[in-house]
Amino acid sequence: MLPIFATLAWHTAHPGAVIGLLELSGIHQPETSPLLNQRKRETESRLRQRYLGSTRKDIAAHPVIAAYIRYYKRFSKTYHVLLQAESVALKDKSLPDVCPLVDSAFISEMETFVLTAGHDVDLLQPPILIDVSHEDEQMVQMDGTTKVIRAGDMIMRNAEGISCSILYGQCKRSPITAQTKHVLYVAYAPSGVPKETVQAHLQGIEANIRLFSPEAVLEQISFLYG
Repeated sequence: MLPIFATLAWHTAHPGAVIGLLELSGIHQPETSPLLNQRKRETESRLRQRYLGSTRKDIAAHPVIAAYIRYYKRFSKTYHVLLQAESVALKDKSLPDVCPLVDSAFISEMETFVLTAGHDVDLLQPPILIDVSHEDEQMVQMDGTTKVIRAGDMIMRNAEGISCSILYGQCKRSPITAQTKHVLYVAYAPSGVPKETVQAHLQGIEANIRLFSPEAVLEQISFLYG
């Protein structure tokens, strides 16, 4: 089990926030999973039925999405999961096909709207800390570009620097790939998102993974509270 701690700065800056941690090992990841693909189609169908005849404003009114919108608004940003939900529910777009471990999280995000990052544990260098970004800090984004990030954001650090930021996504050092066998999902929930929703979200990801890797070992499902 990977030890993960929250700093005093995070607790102080983000009261009421929840960080959900799901770690699984011993995963056998196929190139594709018919059962997982079926679950994708079912999730898309439920989302479209749920918001039939609705608008983006209606989706944004969902309590979980509304909590993220409040968080992102502090930084003049738009919650990207809202845009993804809109594309599936209102524009008939399909969930992406990346690899089963990544897709498992996307599916659950469309069920709960909880923001999640996924990391290959073998590529993370401890110590792992949930923290707050500082002025003029930088991170290397997935496309390899270096980004100066805003101060005050919820982030995860490892020994090599910032691993993930709510506002700017994951760094390029520890992404899930088709070769990943040991995975860590980190759900970032600002104040207003219930712990029960975060827990259901992580349990949904685990259930999705067990569709193609039932022998996966649950290392931890745990929570940090602001």
